[in-house]
Amino acid sequence: MASLMENLIEVLDRESSEYENLLGLSMKKTPVIVAGNMEELAKVTEEEQDAVSRINKLEQKRQEVFADIANVINKDVNTLMLTDLIEMLKARTEEQQKLARVHDRLKSAVHEVKRVNEQNRILIENALEMVAFDLNMLQAMKSTPETANYNKGAYNTGVHMGAEVSGFDAKQ
Repeated sequence: MASLMENLIEVLDRESSEYENLLGLSMKKTPVIVAGNMEELAKVTEEEQDAVSRINKLEQKRQEVFADIANVINKDVNTLMLTDLIEMLKARTEEQQKLARVHDRLKSAVHEVKRVNEQNRILIENALEMVAFDLNMLQAMKSTPETANYNKGAYNTGVHMGAEVSGFDAKQ
C-alpha cells in the first residue's frame, strides 16, 4: 500500500507540474490573442497540445494507480475520491500531508487553467465578432449609393458615400 501511495503522490505531483506548465502557456497565449499574432498563436497552441498529451498520459497512469489502491482497500474505484483517500490516511500523517498538498496544488492549477482559458475564449470570441463587424462594414460600403457628380465631359465622378470611413483598430 505504501508504494502505491508513493506512486500516486508522484503521478499527481508530475500532473500538477504539467498543469502549471499548461497554465504558463495559456497565460502566454493571452497577449498573443490580443496582438492578433497568428504565427505565435499557432506555436503556443502546438506547445499546449503537447502538454495536454503528456497530461492525458499521466491521467491514465493516475487512474491505474488509483484503481490499484481501491482494489487493495476494497473500495469501489468509481465512488472512491481522492479526498476520501486523504481522510483514510489519518494514521499516516506524513503521507496524508503529502497527498493533501499535491491534491491542493493540482486543484489550484486546474482551476487557474480553466480561468485563463475562459478569458482567452472570451478574447477570441470578441476578436471574431470584430472581424465579422469589419466584414459587414466592408460589404456595406461596397453597396452604398454613389453621389451623382459629373465632370465637364459628362462623366460620372461620383464616389461611394461613406467610403472614407476606416475600420476600427483595436490596438489603439
